[in-house]
Amino acid sequence: MSAADNHTATFTVSGMTCGHCVNSVEEEVLEIPGVSSVEVELESGRLVVVSPDPVDPAAVRAAIDEAGYTVTAGE
Repeated sequence: MSAADNHTATFTVSGMTCGHCVNSVEEEVLEIPGVSSVEVELESGRLVVVSPDPVDPAAVRAAIDEAGYTVTAGE
């Protein structure tokens, strides 16, 4: 599978204030089955989830909620 075959989903997360926050979000989202990578930008709150198949937005929202943050926008 090439990188072009991957699906990406972008979300905006509120409440993150430091690197620990970013790590918490990354760890929780990476636990979702099928997620191959996660990129979080602290300043913008932007979260990009990469997976071979489309990821369930509800699963991402639940993982972010578990980490203690809120999705304010996204797929």
